[in-house]
Amino acid sequence: MEETKEAGRARTIEANRAQMRLVPLDLEAMLAEDHQARAVWAFVECLDLGEFYVRIKSREGSAGRPATDPRIFLALWIEATLDGVGSAREIERLCAYHVAYQWICGGVPVNHHSLSDFRNLSTDLLNGLLTQSAASLLSQGLVEMRRVAQDGMKVRASAGASSFRTRKRLKELKKIAREQVESLAKEIEDDPGAASQREQSARKRAAQDRKERVERALNEMKEVESRKRSNNGKKKSEARTSTTDPEARVMKMADGGFRPAYNVHMTTETKDKVIVGVEVNNAGTDVQMMVPLAEQVEQRHRVRPEEWLADGGCTSLGNIEAMSERGCKVIAPLRKRQRADRRPADVRPTDSKAVQEWRERMETEQAKAIYKQRGATSELVNAQLRNNGLLRFLVRGTKKVLAVVLVHALTHNMRRGWAIATP
Repeated sequence: MEETKEAGRARTIEANRAQMRLVPLDLEAMLAEDHQARAVWAFVECLDLGEFYVRIKSREGSAGRPATDPRIFLALWIEATLDGVGSAREIERLCAYHVAYQWICGGVPVNHHSLSDFRNLSTDLLNGLLTQSAASLLSQGLVEMRRVAQDGMKVRASAGASSFRTRKRLKELKKIAREQVESLAKEIEDDPGAASQREQSARKRAAQDRKERVERALNEMKEVESRKRSNNGKKKSEARTSTTDPEARVMKMADGGFRPAYNVHMTTETKDKVIVGVEVNNAGTDVQMMVPLAEQVEQRHRVRPEEWLADGGCTSLGNIEAMSERGCKVIAPLRKRQRADRRPADVRPTDSKAVQEWRERMETEQAKAIYKQRGATSELVNAQLRNNGLLRFLVRGTKKVLAVVLVHALTHNMRRGWAIATP
């Protein structure tokens, strides 16, 4: 009789995650031919990055580690902006596993420090790239500059409401910070071996940074106090500045609340929605920015738009006169009069010729129809920027904030270029 053989343990191939492997990686084959990362790289290659290369200190024939190609940094930031990512640390993480970011890097290692430095220290160069992105479309006749729209957008700052302090409290904090720096220096001098060199350096940097931020907050106090004064010279309330971001200001947001923010100003061509001017400040109103933005557009593109669309918050009689002198017609709504028996279009005895023409112009159906383009332009651009992650700044200071906005504007113009070029 044949014996039945007992079945043994099942044979399987088990995972061995401790085994080191050499894995072949074909980045070109892994990334789809129609992936947006390829289009981003093509856009970056069309830009003139000569000034970025001029600033690189590492040169052939001299000692030093080669610098990372600026095109890689710029393409990573644009790709991240399209994906709604604004953190350098998150981009570093994506470069470790995401195929699109790996393809852009092409085997070049990047870290969050180098990514942040590239963006934050290149504000002036990013400004030039924004000009290039619009100028290339202008030179090809794809974009007109006859009519532009202006708008301001409040974006939350990287500071909490509790970080705003009065002058008295800032002076107390300055004294405390100075004592901490001196105490730490004495501690390190008395016992150099008490902590590692890296830990000592980190503690010294943190203490010095706190001291400098408090000093900057005190320096900003004078400007804040001047804004807080009403027409009769009395203070509306006690002025405060932030120890986290001294340049941020509390502003009224779109939802009616008050939060620390920056005011982002955009000038956009109305036909193709291309951004032609960008500015950032910490003023809660837009009324002072019309003429500076007009001057910026002319400086960037050597063109003066014929018509300038703006909402009521950007308009003043002084702006109307200044823009008229520049040969630019302002299309902006008339303000209501305090007296019920007077219409907004009624001419005042003190009105200049430019203001009279503006009042007459805004009573016409043609001007009213043109003004409707402002909402379809500025509000659309603002919404797209917010969809790309421009909801809250992760950096501090006006210069760094402007760098973030310029990357967003450059990304927007790239997408508009794609849309314009597509039949």
